[in-house]
Amino acid sequence: MFFAGLFAMYFTTRAALPELWAEQTAKLNLTFAAINTTVLVLSSVTCQMGVWAAERFQPRRAGSLLQVSRWGMQEWMTLTFLMGAAFIGGQVFEYAELVGHGVALDSDPYGSVFYLATGFHGLHVVGGLIAFLMLLGRSFAARRFGHHEATTAIVVSYYWHFVDVVWIALFGAIYLIR
Repeated sequence: MFFAGLFAMYFTTRAALPELWAEQTAKLNLTFAAINTTVLVLSSVTCQMGVWAAERFQPRRAGSLLQVSRWGMQEWMTLTFLMGAAFIGGQVFEYAELVGHGVALDSDPYGSVFYLATGFHGLHVVGGLIAFLMLLGRSFAARRFGHHEATTAIVVSYYWHFVDVVWIALFGAIYLIR
């Protein structure tokens, strides 16, 4: 519901100020945002690979680090964490670029809506990163990897997939609908 409110705010402001919207969206770097989005979407794939390993009760790899097909939950979830952190780093870079082009939180309604929508999504990604750290810590500390740890991995993945789906919708609304 919260993100539905952000979308409503976004489209209402866009309809009220079409000239401002055209001017400010021209400053967005679609190529960079598409690459950053791809990283986040692919992190859902690695997260699901980690879930499948957890469901097999395989907490860690069963071979060399280079044998990706034998990775366990810890390796997949660590990769997912790194990809999520890279996405956040990309958002920070994009924010710095946009501020340099005069698009700031307090510059105009477009800046306010852009940063509120993407910023709150970013906070949710950070929440997911914290959940991954807790999941990994719990799995390393567990004497025996069982149903409890596997269920935790599944629940964290539900949240992560939700965050990814929300970003796909935000990306479409912000970057593709000009």
